[in-house]
Amino acid sequence: MIDFWMATGLLLVVALSFLLIPLLRGHRAQREEDRTVLNVALYQERLSELQVQHEQGVLSVAQLQAARAEAARELLADTEGAEPARTSRLGKPLLVLAALLVPVLGLAGYLQLGASDRVELSREFARPPTSLADMTQRLERSVQAQPDSAENLYFLARSYMAQNRPGDAAQMFERSVALAGRQPELLGQWAQALYFASGKHFTPHVQALTDEALQADPKEVTSLGLLGIAAFETQRYQAAVDYWSRLLAALPADDASRSALEGGIARARENLAKRVANAAPAVKTKSIKIHVELAAALQGKVRPNDSVFIFARAINGPAAPLAVKRITVADLPADVELSDADAMMPQLNLSNFAQVQLVVRVSRTGQPTTGEWVGRSQPLASDSGVQQALIIDSPDN
Repeated sequence: MIDFWMATGLLLVVALSFLLIPLLRGHRAQREEDRTVLNVALYQERLSELQVQHEQGVLSVAQLQAARAEAARELLADTEGAEPARTSRLGKPLLVLAALLVPVLGLAGYLQLGASDRVELSREFARPPTSLADMTQRLERSVQAQPDSAENLYFLARSYMAQNRPGDAAQMFERSVALAGRQPELLGQWAQALYFASGKHFTPHVQALTDEALQADPKEVTSLGLLGIAAFETQRYQAAVDYWSRLLAALPADDASRSALEGGIARARENLAKRVANAAPAVKTKSIKIHVELAAALQGKVRPNDSVFIFARAINGPAAPLAVKRITVADLPADVELSDADAMMPQLNLSNFAQVQLVVRVSRTGQPTTGEWVGRSQPLASDSGVQQALIIDSPDN
């Protein structure tokens, strides 16, 4: 501000010069007037002396006339160029008073009506802020200096949001809307501030603001993002996906927030899938528990590493096994369980057939269709809850 006041002082000096110069000229005119009066007095005294000399016989009539003419010429020469005598001295005090009042009244008027605070703010904003708090303080002073600036109110509101002060931000957004009009982007950000200020409660006021914003601009990004957040927080995952997908479509391809938004959509879909899975009725699958052992008579006729295939085959259906497990002779005796998880094909499983036959086969070549020894059960229900005993005791013909 020092250079500002220096410039102001220079202008004040120029203004005072217009008042002081006439005053100085007035002093000069006064001196001219005083000299003229003195010259006239000397002239009259000279005339008196000449008259006395004439009466004493020193000067003749002709000499007297010549001397008077000479004195008159000298008087005219002395008073030539002098300004007319002034009849009033009122102007001098007025000029002095004006010279004193001009700077005083000018300073008082500037302090009352001037914009020194705005000048200081402009100088502050010319320097980069040292922190977010510093920027907020500057914006607060700017709003105080220009309370009717919608732009200043908007930036102060954004600064408050960055400082996690949504209540203060909501007030600034409201004032900005009152000045700039109900623009969709302002309504959306006002709604967002109110939402966080209320502890993430989607109040009717917030709903009304977002509805108004999206009615004016269906791609208003803040409103779409806020509605997605509110839907996600209340576990309305499909609505969150819908709002965020609309927002994603409205954002530029190089927008930095796209990745975070895509992550939010993925989480919402994942939660939605879990809910659907949990809500779906559990499909009851069938299984059969089997105890498998080798007949004592065959103990010396098999090798420990011979393959043992246990499978279930439909009584009225295709010859292909419905469920299969593979172990070795070394694992016998063994307890196994056949279920739909052991199906060779999804459409051929225990749950699709009411009756099955259990078969166990020992195959030295490792082929499930041919072997050396076999054991078979009687037909039984595929959902039998009783453990079945299966003995390998017959040649595989």
